[in-house]
Amino acid sequence: MSGEGAMVGDTNWGEVEDLIRKAEASGGVVGVTLVGPDGATFSHNGDRQFGAASTVKIPLMVTIYRQIDRGERALDNQYVLRNEEKAVGSGVLLHLHEGLSPTLEDLIYLMISISDNTATNILIDMARMDHVNEVIGSLGMQHSTLARKMQGKPAEGRQQENWATSNDYVKALQAILAKRAASPGSCDRMIAMLEKQQNTKRISRYLPEGPDIRWGSKTGSVKGVTNDVGFITTGKGTLLVSVFCENMADQHVGEQFIGDVSRAAMKATGVVEPLYTS
Repeated sequence: MSGEGAMVGDTNWGEVEDLIRKAEASGGVVGVTLVGPDGATFSHNGDRQFGAASTVKIPLMVTIYRQIDRGERALDNQYVLRNEEKAVGSGVLLHLHEGLSPTLEDLIYLMISISDNTATNILIDMARMDHVNEVIGSLGMQHSTLARKMQGKPAEGRQQENWATSNDYVKALQAILAKRAASPGSCDRMIAMLEKQQNTKRISRYLPEGPDIRWGSKTGSVKGVTNDVGFITTGKGTLLVSVFCENMADQHVGEQFIGDVSRAAMKATGVVEPLYTS
């Protein structure tokens, strides 16, 4: 995958291109990478860096599972919550009592399903930031970084930002789904974690329910940033969707755009017939 306007395969991405033109004409900037079941690929601003927000929790999760694979940790390890570790922004641990003892698996679940910032920062300390960046590099994510903990807002002053590109995050998804990001068992558990995503207003906004339809994602949101990275799997294969938005009118507009792009990609690739109401 390359950057601006790259397309591979014969899929008609015209509706996706129209959505991007409209979004950017209104002042937004978006990065979109899509990969259909047959490998047909679309990329717009695919190598442009966007604020990662909570999408960076995907390579953090990979790092933790690799440590589990090496026997350094176990999913049933318990951690005792301290008040000084509580982080503002999304999640529930901020509001729960000191001394609570979630397991490592609980912390991963909270980080992925509801994007809990306290759980994430605890996991960053466990994983070590430099190790997460080594994993980011090992996944082929050339333009993405973890440079700071979660604080519920963009970087300020001299703080470094966490950066992401839509192409890089498709590479991370591909590694997890192909069972090469970690051991096959750990990759299965990561896929199951992504499938516990509770925000249904983005990639899955127009996805029908069905026994053979699966999806999972990791959202990211801070002021001026709306992101989602995930997959949709049906009997016709898997669609990968990676969308990063900057400077949209508000979070709702960003979520609508991601939902619209995902729906257009479902139609273009034929992976599933999408809904038309949400």
